[in-house]
Amino acid sequence: MLILIAYDIADPKRLAKIAKTCEDFGVRVQYSLFECQLDREDFETLWRRLLDLIHAEEDRLVAYRLDARNARETLTAGTMTCSEKVCCYLV
Repeated sequence: MLILIAYDIADPKRLAKIAKTCEDFGVRVQYSLFECQLDREDFETLWRRLLDLIHAEEDRLVAYRLDARNARETLTAGTMTCSEKVCCYLV
């Protein structure tokens, strides 16, 4: 399942922790946006870790789940820089 994780974190220290946690599960595609190919169990693990890090009164965290059909219909343009993790897109 393709998951897009986006966030707006008020505190720089929490922001760094959120980013590091997301890097463990996916690929950064924008400053506060990650693409993650996860099964349900891994997604639940990631989501619990992120919820433990945020302050709900100050921060916003959102996960968009894309099923296989919608993920195949994703359009991209321009360059993409991947982190050290392997990026693989099948079209």
